[in-house]
Amino acid sequence: MSRLVIVVEKPADWGAFYPSDNVVAAADYLRGDVGAEGERTQVINLCRSYKYMGTGYYVSLLAEARGHKVIPSVRTINDLRRRSLYGLDIEDLNARLGKFLPEGSRDASDFGLLVYFGRTHYTPLEDLAQQVFETFPCPVLRIEFERQRVWQIAAIKPASLHTLTDDQETAFADALDAFSKKLWRKPRARRKYRYDLAMLQDPAEPMPPSNKKALKRFIEAGKELDIEVDPIGKRDFARLAEYDGLFIRETTAVDNHTYRFAHRAEREDMVVIDDPQSILRCTNKIYLHDRLRSRKLPTPRTEIVFRDDARKLADLPGLLGLPLVLKIPDGSFSRGIHKVSTPEELKSAAELLFQQTALLLAQEFVPTEFDWRIGVLDGEPLYACQYFMSRGHWQIYDHGAKPGTVRSGGFKTLPVREAPSEVVRLATRASNAIGNGLYGVDLKVVKDRTVVIEVNDNPSIDAGVEDAYLGEDLYRRIMAGFLRRLERKRLGVRD
Repeated sequence: MSRLVIVVEKPADWGAFYPSDNVVAAADYLRGDVGAEGERTQVINLCRSYKYMGTGYYVSLLAEARGHKVIPSVRTINDLRRRSLYGLDIEDLNARLGKFLPEGSRDASDFGLLVYFGRTHYTPLEDLAQQVFETFPCPVLRIEFERQRVWQIAAIKPASLHTLTDDQETAFADALDAFSKKLWRKPRARRKYRYDLAMLQDPAEPMPPSNKKALKRFIEAGKELDIEVDPIGKRDFARLAEYDGLFIRETTAVDNHTYRFAHRAEREDMVVIDDPQSILRCTNKIYLHDRLRSRKLPTPRTEIVFRDDARKLADLPGLLGLPLVLKIPDGSFSRGIHKVSTPEELKSAAELLFQQTALLLAQEFVPTEFDWRIGVLDGEPLYACQYFMSRGHWQIYDHGAKPGTVRSGGFKTLPVREAPSEVVRLATRASNAIGNGLYGVDLKVVKDRTVVIEVNDNPSIDAGVEDAYLGEDLYRRIMAGFLRRLERKRLGVRD
């Protein structure tokens, strides 16, 4: 079980709170009087200042040297000094602050907000507080805003415990309690595993990449290989540094928390699947198409269309024929894709999709009874599936007329050796164009022509589907891939 250590610069700084054996003075921690060798330790550094070469700085520095997980890390301390990093993606900052500020404060030109472990009780700013904490994990932060023509973040600074008012101390205590329960909400298994792997998943996701039975089998396969697989959620960002690796089993996107988790894991020098580069390369179809084309891999005939290029749009039927397929760059599970059969349908679908994106992908329509999916791990084919089109529909997934209703076609899973050799070879080449992680490569075969449709960085692995041939061995092979990476990391071998 992990031990929680709360480091304060002076014992009096904790005077407003209940005494706790977890609280130690910075001097005692720096002398090395805390924690047994080899004991898992999570340190919350509440020193008054984190200035370079100061007491708080050395607490975080030596915590990392001792293998303790510490918040804030030295990297966070250094990042907070670099104002260039404050450019967070807060497009609606004016609207949020407009809701928060009272009517009599419309002329305000500056404003500050305290954030405790990513929490604030100001509802319009909750998401902002969480995003700042995810970017700069630090116990107490003060976000300073300024308005010239528009509101913007002027500074993000660590705040000290001893400067808080009574009400602020209460808010801090509540946030610390919630944060620590989340970090250590359950004891570790009695058996101590060689490695700990966080598996990011969302039980509420309507179309997750792995169903509940598959997630359970990943956990069981990890135990066989001395890896403890711990399911985590989007609220567990601050816990990430506890682990040796990250396995993402949520649908990935560059603009949501899955990418932030992957990026943070890579910064922490953790083993991660899906890595941020693979997410970037796979989730945008325009990027992916250009990547595959540069490697001279066969794909359906494709054109890129700009929002204001009406002439190019009108030329598409002559270039690609009709029907053709329009795609938004970041669609998944057959969403954001339209088949159009007439110039009028083309114009209408483009107008609809251009509300979401500045560029569209237009491809020739390649009708097939099924798509091939070849799973690839570390550059080696892992499984082979045929995904059949939904009945009466031209795609595997039919999202139907009613919102939230989805039908899918059948499937057939078979040994890799029984899949056409050209399909397997091309899938391997396509995955190598992305990286050496875990991928699902979709391909179509029409007569003697084989083309790559896309490469998925976060392929579906469902119990009863992709594991229909390999069974539990599929999960063992994927966990073995993690084990190889973890062992190389431990030995200092770079991929």
